[in-house]
Amino acid sequence: MPTHMAHESGLLVLVHVFIMIWHLGTYIVSGEQKVPCYFIFGDSLVDNGNNNELHSKWKANYPPYGVDFPKGATGRFCNGRTTADIIGQFIGLDEFLPSYIKATDEEIIRGVNYASAGCGIREETGSHNGGRFSLDMQLLNHKSIIKRLWRLKHNISIIKECMYVVNIGSNDFINNYFLPEHYNTSRRYNIERYVEVLMKQYSKQLRTLYKMGARKVALFALTQIGCTPFAIKKFETKGKPCANELNKAAMLFNHKFKPLVDKLNNRNSDALFTFINITSILYPQGDVPLRNPPCCKIKGEWACIAGSVPCPARIFHIYYDALHPSELSNVAMATRAYHAVHPSDAYPHDIFHLVRIRH
Repeated sequence: MPTHMAHESGLLVLVHVFIMIWHLGTYIVSGEQKVPCYFIFGDSLVDNGNNNELHSKWKANYPPYGVDFPKGATGRFCNGRTTADIIGQFIGLDEFLPSYIKATDEEIIRGVNYASAGCGIREETGSHNGGRFSLDMQLLNHKSIIKRLWRLKHNISIIKECMYVVNIGSNDFINNYFLPEHYNTSRRYNIERYVEVLMKQYSKQLRTLYKMGARKVALFALTQIGCTPFAIKKFETKGKPCANELNKAAMLFNHKFKPLVDKLNNRNSDALFTFINITSILYPQGDVPLRNPPCCKIKGEWACIAGSVPCPARIFHIYYDALHPSELSNVAMATRAYHAVHPSDAYPHDIFHLVRIRH
């Protein structure tokens, strides 16, 4: 890495470290679980191993993934914890949630992680690389968990006090619309129309989640997907730091979130949907993100080479592989999702305040 880039990246990491130390010291309180249970929906950004038993290329259950995670390579696309893991710690969980595919009857009362790498809002998204659980499938899995809780005679009414995180949508662009060799969406829709169709389906899925009892729901926006090492290498950047066409698509999608949240909350007086603005958190004042190489050696377009040795100074890397953030980046995102530093970080509530509202 050129000297000036290493220096700039180091400054960014120091900022992240400061945020991490300050927030961890302030908000993780041992012995205080702030919600009765916690449920996670999404893609590889929050997956904890649901794809491990599938016939799929969307897997990370091998080293060097998990090099900094207590249980090793569980299926998380990171060197350590995901944003959802860290939020779970903030809200007082003393253990990480089980994946849906392995959750026992004793575990499901605390919550379940349904997230699946490669999946999207649309059913076909990510299908070119094999098995994954789409958001619709994750909702069906959640329905089955609720039925299990009912059969076990657990108090289903507590669901309305539980915390829900949904982090999805990136693959509907990277592994659908901008992959015309596998999908026809870019031939059927221009980008503005595609975003409208996508958000309409997402809105319907979130209404389904509400009907199943969810009330406190944090919706994560997309980051600047055109600035990942994967996108910079794969797509034409025309000499600019990022693939702007992908970032424009993410921006169009993100701009739909506030109206979506308002609509969901206004239609249902007890709904507490909230929007986590990841772009604001990672790129304040529209800062141009630095080019930052992956920490691990890459096989193909984005994944770590199995058994390879990752970079030793992982705190100096924004990305672990060519698509997914390092644990340090996840800490920075999770801390400000939990307790907003700037008004644009979360709308209308950050998670710190959301979990304290009682129905």
